Amino acid sequence: MAYRTPWYGSIERQTEDNRDFRRVLFTGPHEQLVLMNLGPGEEIGLEAHRDVDQFLRIERGSGTFTFGASAQRTRSVPVRAGDAMLVPAGTWHNVRNTGPTSLALYTVYSSPEHGPGLVERVRPLTGHGGEMIGHPA
Repeated sequence: MAYRTPWYGSIERQTEDNRDFRRVLFTGPHEQLVLMNLGPGEEIGLEAHRDVDQFLRIERGSGTFTFGASAQRTRSVPVRAGDAMLVPAGTWHNVRNTGPTSLALYTVYSSPEHGPGLVERVRPLTGHGGEMIGHPA
């Protein structure tokens, strides 16, 4: 396998400074580091990744983490700065900002979920809402 430059830096500072809905910081062959910023009342959108595990950590703000075996059978728990969530592939999940200020988080996908270097300044109007996301076989 060819050498790839690793990512390094202050993940806390970069996450808290990020103002984009989604910003891909690093993409490797088996993982991807992404920053996210949710405004008050904003959410990622209920989704499940067929073949991708996901780790999320909140650096600033508060909200709810929703998860379940299907889109119709979920439960929600409160989350806040310092909390982490591990989402196995196939699990339906969402994060919603319930606080009065922005919610800043970073997430690690195993394997990559978005295009390298992707920046979405605002939440896309389509996708990431009640869908199973998978990779072609």
